Amino acid sequence: MTDPTPILEAPILEARGLTRKFGHVTALDGADFDLRPGEVVALVGDNGAGKSTLVKALSGNLAVDSGEVLFEGEPCTIDSPLTASGLGIETVYQDLALAPHLDPSENMFLGREFMRPGLLGRLGFMDSGRMRSEAGEAFERLGATVRSLVAPVGSMSGGQRQAIAIARAVHWANRVVFLDEPTAALGVRQTANVLETIRRVRDEGVAVVFISHSMPHVIEVSDRVQVLRLGRRVATFQTSETSMEELVGAMTGATGNAA
Repeated sequence: MTDPTPILEAPILEARGLTRKFGHVTALDGADFDLRPGEVVALVGDNGAGKSTLVKALSGNLAVDSGEVLFEGEPCTIDSPLTASGLGIETVYQDLALAPHLDPSENMFLGREFMRPGLLGRLGFMDSGRMRSEAGEAFERLGATVRSLVAPVGSMSGGQRQAIAIARAVHWANRVVFLDEPTAALGVRQTANVLETIRRVRDEGVAVVFISHSMPHVIEVSDRVQVLRLGRRVATFQTSETSMEELVGAMTGATGNAA
């Protein structure tokens, strides 16, 4: 007797037929996307394929002209980053959006500060000790290498700043994290730390969308790969069953679709 076919978990986030035009330019042309809990999905494609537009649409930073977004199987309108945050969705863009003059814990709670109890809190005094303690626990849980919790992040390496930005996103996201080129411009050791952080995030049950031009990094860290070309998803691969050659072929149109 053969084992039954495993039932795949339903997507936590799904896009169906998203379209978006900028004047005469079609950035998304009926784009589909799906993401399951606790997996890393790499989103790849050549420049202009629609990756950034799709991420902005799914993270509340851009309205679409048509199409449907579903969250946990239900139609959902994600019309602002605040709405996305309320659903447990956070995004780390290439510029990281860190305040260089603030320390890691202050960046972690930027806009979400803990205030001191009583009169001091009402007067605007923050509970720095509590924020520093929670930030330290978050960094330790993800294995993030942070040189100091009191030094300004502007004095830290690119890898440390990237780890802080990811840890901040994961601290507030309990469902989905979008990472836009998180290993760009990093050295070998820093890149390895970021990839390990992505694995730790996945192991905590948070779904990760990994946008990257680096095919070796995609192969190393992702569970599935979805390929965009000319504003559409043209292929989906199980990472363990594909190759860099096949991915590049799908990106350029040299191979058939597997979507």
